[in-house]
Amino acid sequence: MITWIAIFPLVTLGFFAIAPFAEDWNPVLRAFILSIVVVPIAVYLVVPQLMRLYGKIRAARR
Repeated sequence: MITWIAIFPLVTLGFFAIAPFAEDWNPVLRAFILSIVVVPIAVYLVVPQLMRLYGKIRAARR
C-alpha cells in the first residue's frame, strides 16, 4: 500500500508533465520515459520518507 501511495501520484503528475510534448509518442515510449523518471524518485526519495512516517505512526500507537 505504501508503494502504491508513492507511485500513483508520481505517475499521475509525470503523465501530465510530459503530455504536452509527448502527444505523438508511441505509448510504450511514453511509459518507458515515465518509468525512468518515476521509479528512482519513488524508490530513493518518496518510499523511504513514507516508511519513516509509517514507523512513527506505528510507534505512537504502541
